[in-house]
Amino acid sequence: MILQTAFSLPTPTATTTLLSRSCPHQLNTLFFTHRRRRFISPSRLNSSFAQRRFSFSVAASGNNVFTSPETSKTFDFSSEEKIYKWWESQGYFKPNFDQGGSPFVIPMPPPNVTGSLHMGHAMFVTLEDIMVRYNRMKGRPTLWLPGTDHAGIATQLVVEKMLASEGIKRVDLGRDEFTKRVWEWKEKYGGTITNQIKRLGASCDWSRERFTLDEQLSRAVVEAFVKLHDKGLIYQGSYMVNWSPNLQTAVSDLEVEYSEEPGFLYHIKYRVAGSRDFLTIATTRPETLFGDVALAVHPEDDRYSKYVGQTAIVPMTYGRHVPIIADKYVDKDFGTGVLKISPGHDHNDYLLARKLGLPILNVMNKDATLNDVAGLFCGLDRFEVREKLWADLEETGLAVKKEPHTLRVPRSQRGGEVIEPLVSKQWFVHMDPLAEKALLAVENKELTIIPERFEKIYNHWLTNIKDWCISRQLWWGHRIPVWYVVGKDCEEDYIVAKNAEEALEKAHEKYGKDVEIYQDPDVLDTWFSSSLWPFSTLGWPDVSAKDFNNFYPTNMLETGHDILFFWVARMVMMGIEFTGTVPFSHVYLHGLIRDSQGRKMSKSLGNVIDPLDTIKDFGTDALRFTIALGTAGQDLNLSTERLTANKAFTNKLWNAGKFVLHSLPSLNDTSAWENLLALKLDKEETLLSLPLPECWAVSKLHILIDSVTASYEKLFFGDVGRETYDFFWSDFADWYIEASKSRLYGSGGNSVSLASQAVLLYVFENILKLLHPFMPFVTEDLWQALPYRKEALIVSPWPQNSLPRNVESIKRFENLQALTRAIRNARAEYSVEPVKRISASVVGSAEVIEYISKEKEVLALLSRLDLNNVHFTNAPPGDANLSVHLVASEGLEAYLPLAAMVDISSEVQRISKRLSKMQTEYDALVSRLSSPKFVEKAPEEVVRGVKEQVEELEEKIKLTKARLGFLKSTTSLVSQ
Repeated sequence: MILQTAFSLPTPTATTTLLSRSCPHQLNTLFFTHRRRRFISPSRLNSSFAQRRFSFSVAASGNNVFTSPETSKTFDFSSEEKIYKWWESQGYFKPNFDQGGSPFVIPMPPPNVTGSLHMGHAMFVTLEDIMVRYNRMKGRPTLWLPGTDHAGIATQLVVEKMLASEGIKRVDLGRDEFTKRVWEWKEKYGGTITNQIKRLGASCDWSRERFTLDEQLSRAVVEAFVKLHDKGLIYQGSYMVNWSPNLQTAVSDLEVEYSEEPGFLYHIKYRVAGSRDFLTIATTRPETLFGDVALAVHPEDDRYSKYVGQTAIVPMTYGRHVPIIADKYVDKDFGTGVLKISPGHDHNDYLLARKLGLPILNVMNKDATLNDVAGLFCGLDRFEVREKLWADLEETGLAVKKEPHTLRVPRSQRGGEVIEPLVSKQWFVHMDPLAEKALLAVENKELTIIPERFEKIYNHWLTNIKDWCISRQLWWGHRIPVWYVVGKDCEEDYIVAKNAEEALEKAHEKYGKDVEIYQDPDVLDTWFSSSLWPFSTLGWPDVSAKDFNNFYPTNMLETGHDILFFWVARMVMMGIEFTGTVPFSHVYLHGLIRDSQGRKMSKSLGNVIDPLDTIKDFGTDALRFTIALGTAGQDLNLSTERLTANKAFTNKLWNAGKFVLHSLPSLNDTSAWENLLALKLDKEETLLSLPLPECWAVSKLHILIDSVTASYEKLFFGDVGRETYDFFWSDFADWYIEASKSRLYGSGGNSVSLASQAVLLYVFENILKLLHPFMPFVTEDLWQALPYRKEALIVSPWPQNSLPRNVESIKRFENLQALTRAIRNARAEYSVEPVKRISASVVGSAEVIEYISKEKEVLALLSRLDLNNVHFTNAPPGDANLSVHLVASEGLEAYLPLAAMVDISSEVQRISKRLSKMQTEYDALVSRLSSPKFVEKAPEEVVRGVKEQVEELEEKIKLTKARLGFLKSTTSLVSQ
């Protein structure tokens, strides 16, 4: 953006969107009026602000939305919600096609409707909002499509617990009444997560908010099921699933969490039939032995080769025989090297049994009690059986030993109970044909995964994909669109239809008019509807829908790397299958947010950080900025120290805005504003005409814009944040704002003052633009405080690229900075009082002296020099031997008269005492190192630390002696 497009001169009837403010303004240093060149008191300054506030706040709209640095000491976090509502009320979150350009579309990963905001949400909201706000400012029609997931298991659990507190069971209500209660709960509590996401500043188009059980999305789910079934990709069968005994449903792999827990490894003897020999197996789950169908050994295990082909007797089964087989799957080194095969209750055993043609024997009921296959143990809970069975085995002499063993226990993510591998009749999707196309999408560069390393993981999973179990034994969710005929075999005679009417019509055609039908009681896996999210939310299966045509395929899918398989890959497969197109061109994967020690946040550790509490203490902008500094795919350690530092950054921005506003002409001064606006800082001729500090600041800004824009485009958000932070804090706040005070309050004349005002405003407003995607609230508030804003910051144009810059001016100002730092360091070394102004002789070549001397006031202000005693020469001064000699850079030096800086005799005494103290410390450390007892017995790192202290002290003593010698020699010269 160029300066001229940001402003327009006011007419008598002009209005602005700036709003009135109400708090005293303060600066940290002495105050001057830059027009009359005189000191004014803080009280007079506040009065001046009060008068100028009227000109800055003409006919403000919504006068209770914004605060201002003019009147508020710090940014008020409580105004964030008001700013958000103002943005939304103005329609800024909706896509705007007025400027043309290709749309930028990102579907929000739908959080569970039962969810409550956590740091994972804060991460995805921050990153996605950064992308959205950046592209919106770039002028692209931008759609961030929000919504929530019905979360079948989680929501049903919540409502069941609520009903249990009233003494009501789900089965007592019946399906229809229970579903009605769930909808009532959703209407009452389902908006909680949405409102919390808004609190993070998410600039979504809420008018397009979706819910996975909406009528339109439900229609898409049925359409997808029917299409897949018609192609032979959905089938019904009995296979191994993760079974949740408490929830009474199959659950996905994602809903199973493995934890390491203490347990036992049980060694049990199986008698070899027809002999007195026994084979000992080792198992962590002895209760599953009732489901054993074989014993297996490795074919190259000489210990057991003679038994292969014989049979063994399963203990406690009244003599049931199973074959002893050989297979390379067996690990010779685990346990005893003999493996019991229980294919009805172990995923690996199930696959082995299917490969070898072994029978599948199930010994458990759906509630995890044992069935009649277990004989006397029938009806007992699996863990109760474990204890009783072991006792019986000990009594019969078949128990060898029970040893402690760390178990990898699968637990339900929702209910917490131990998951049981169980063979169950379910609906599945045949995945291989779908996976092939998804693999090609990455191979052909139709889909880019960021970071690139996750492409290997994506490819590995799709290459080794298993069929997807999509049925769940729940009442809350999308009912499977399958109907059965009363009296017919469910596996053979079923009807797939889009609704009950169509199903009945098909049944009549096939079986006659007298048949009755009933719908499959199961619902679809929540991930099934989520896999359609990028296009079902835009109107599919109606491919003529306006949103589908305008916004599909989308551009970006941003989510956590932990659901790359379970959600992202499935969306890719479904998108290609149903639309013929990859649903998004890029996938950006973020990592986890961990605590300051790198540990995963958990309630058990007590290290969970609540985003809402964080916002209350530090502000949304500080939280967002902290989170955004991570690297794609990498976990981020979050600490209070980082949040505190970035809260300070917010305050620094606010104070900079306060200074800039105070520095600008009154809006009543039309002439000053005409001259200020005439400075076209985006033009090379104007840039080259600027004084050195101004030319440096604008040049550095233009370089920053190019660098930051490139980083935004590459999605290197950490680089964006760090580069902008460094420029604002180090270049703008620490250097240019300080340098500008010599223009505003010095004797440089109106033209210099005007240039400084223009540069302050130009640089600051562009900083706000660069930071807005990261820190939307404080930047919008500051933007609204600037004069003549034509539009809100959220929709203002992004700064232009490739603007002019003067490399020579950057080098020259860096020389000035080096000189300033050298003088500041010398002042610190000699403990010169901060308020004391000292003399200096600056020595350099004619060329260097020419441009440095022009900035005498800047140098004096930044280095705290006595303006009347700063001299520029091409040779050392006559009193050089009585001065501190500084080399700032090649061809630029300075001499600081020592007597003018310190009381030399007092300084000699002070440094002598310091030297004595250092020498004492040094001698003590050397003495420790001289002791063989210490060197031999102390830990290596302690000895190394003492050696490093000795080396450091040696260097300090050397420097201190040199300085002391210099001071004494100076004293001697002065006395002569």
